[in-house]
Amino acid sequence: MTILAFLIPVTLSMGAIGLGVFFWSLRSNQYDDLSGDAERILFDDDHPLLAASARLSNTTKETAP
Repeated sequence: MTILAFLIPVTLSMGAIGLGVFFWSLRSNQYDDLSGDAERILFDDDHPLLAASARLSNTTKETAP
């Protein structure tokens, strides 16, 4: 029974800290661009394989007579 006197305040303080962090993230505009991250991971503008093949084809064209 004495453990409840310890666990209840610890649980309530952890919940208050979590709620405080959530409200801090709302105030600091962490959730403003939700679709940007989802689209950024799907549409990658970096194509290293295409860039390497383009460099390779350019070097073969330059060395050809």
